[in-house]
Amino acid sequence: MKHTFLFLVLSLFLSLQSFAGELKEKLERLKDVSRVEELASEHYSEKYLIRINQPVNHQHPEAGDFLQRVVICHVGTDRPTVIVTEGYGGNYALSPRYQEELSRLLNANVVFVEHRYFLESTPESPEWDQLTAENSAFDLHHITSTFRALYPGQWISTGISKGGQTTLIYRTFFPDDVNFSVPYVAPLCRDVEDGRHEGFLRKVGTKAERRKVEKFQLEVLKRKDALLPLLETFCREKNLTFRIPAAEVLDYCVLEYSFAFWQWGTPANNIPSLTSTDRILFDHLVDISGPDYFAENQPNATFFVQAAKELGYYGYDTRPFRKYLSIKHAGGYLKQLMLPPGAEDTAFNPALYQKIYHFLKENDPRIIFIYGELDPWSAAHAPVFAQKKNAHFFFQPRGSHRARIGNMPEETKEKIMQQIHQWLETP
Repeated sequence: MKHTFLFLVLSLFLSLQSFAGELKEKLERLKDVSRVEELASEHYSEKYLIRINQPVNHQHPEAGDFLQRVVICHVGTDRPTVIVTEGYGGNYALSPRYQEELSRLLNANVVFVEHRYFLESTPESPEWDQLTAENSAFDLHHITSTFRALYPGQWISTGISKGGQTTLIYRTFFPDDVNFSVPYVAPLCRDVEDGRHEGFLRKVGTKAERRKVEKFQLEVLKRKDALLPLLETFCREKNLTFRIPAAEVLDYCVLEYSFAFWQWGTPANNIPSLTSTDRILFDHLVDISGPDYFAENQPNATFFVQAAKELGYYGYDTRPFRKYLSIKHAGGYLKQLMLPPGAEDTAFNPALYQKIYHFLKENDPRIIFIYGELDPWSAAHAPVFAQKKNAHFFFQPRGSHRARIGNMPEETKEKIMQQIHQWLETP
């Protein structure tokens, strides 16, 4: 009996090993796929890092190509597949602990896509002209078309924040590539300084919370002379350099503070007393809105190019602080402070916003929108149109940019999952 049990265990192990080798071979045989590497996973039976060849310009393949990183998390060829339209780099998906929320809830495969021009998915000689939403959508279409040969079931697109924007972009350009979409906390901005976020911050939370945030900002500015040496030391130790004087850097940290405070759901009782030491005030400020955000040569420069070009961004309301600011105004700060060399002349084109807006207005794609009630990005949430049967909006009460299905109230979570399962049953 003991030997029979051991034989069965060994047979199962060898069978799994054989299947794993079979999947890797199938991946290697797919067109444009190269360098298939096995990854460890705590949640998926198999996981692979691959590179897929993509044209730099999908309309002009002769312009050259690059390798885009994709992570495959395998559950079963009979299961749905979630394509994660990451908006940034994908290093975190390499971790053995990585598990995407929808994949966990639905026992689904994952095709995780690092965005073009981030980390290892960057052409050897990148040109900003080729960093377009349209090209990123074609990247995703190529990937979905390629891997559908292995995963023929239903496909779901999802992404978080800028990845959620990418989900909307992909769905707009290729509405039939997936069965439904679940973008998380995805903004749809209509200008490089959209204008809606400032008004949102004047009403967000409770009056007492807003007042506490503003009093902290004012106290920091009032102590500017005392805090500047701390800022200069901090930046020197972090090797941060800027295009503006330190006093102006401090201004922008203060202006960013309220946005970042609400975006990440900081409790109001975390704000230090106004009688605290300079060091305590400074440490809290840089913990919430550090100067690295405005520094040169930072890793998110690619995103800022996209924001200035077609994704849009937010502005700052300087009126409550004018008496203490070193800057005269904050208009055009993205271009002035954060665009990399060669991209300073980037002009915003509203065509992408208009394309997505009209797609959502004129069609009724299956989409579940997840937002946080207190997240400033939800000021620019996707448009809500009457009489749309398939557009479902869910706002986590007092939720932040961390709003997910899993942290919704139980009743809301059940409603979301019921809708998802209904769609899975009716392709």
